[in-house]
Amino acid sequence: MQTRRTLFALAAISVFSGTAVAQPAPGAVRVDLNTSQGKIVLELYPDKAPITVANFLKYAKTKRLDGTSFYRAMRTKGAETTGLIQGGLQNDPARLLPPIAHESTAATGLKHLDGTISMSRNGPGTATADFFICVGDSPYLDANPGGPAGADNLGYAAFGRVVEGMEVVRAILALPTTGKARNPVMQGQIIDPPVPIVTARVEG
Repeated sequence: MQTRRTLFALAAISVFSGTAVAQPAPGAVRVDLNTSQGKIVLELYPDKAPITVANFLKYAKTKRLDGTSFYRAMRTKGAETTGLIQGGLQNDPARLLPPIAHESTAATGLKHLDGTISMSRNGPGTATADFFICVGDSPYLDANPGGPAGADNLGYAAFGRVVEGMEVVRAILALPTTGKARNPVMQGQIIDPPVPIVTARVEG
């Protein structure tokens, strides 16, 4: 099982069939990530995670995500078709906005399931622009209020899900990961070459 330590350096399954995409949930906002591997459509839930969604939309609307990339594919040991892909600015100071408050899954009710998009972070309240998408259910990323004393039991801030393009996400997860890692924790997980996020556009 992956541990949270592997993410420090850093709900819902798609319900469409074929090319038909379900209508957005009431109050949801959709964002199209156009990558060199194909399009990924995200559905975000501002009613559940308002701070996190507003932050992601600000990055998209100001085009700060244009020209970034998916740079990490962390595959589950023994089950390489599951894991997560990570993308974003990689702490590019010229594009970063201030860190945001942490919205725990214990408060939002969202879970890290197949297709969930969530924020990468170090400590709680440090998330900025980098994010990840789960491939397969990942309950170890959820908040665990009853966890060990002194541990970081707040989990990661899920804020939406993929509603179109999970085949693209899975294709990215399967790419070669022979790139050099800035953080030793990520060694063997860096996509080479990274997958460009050409544009990120809010629908409507």
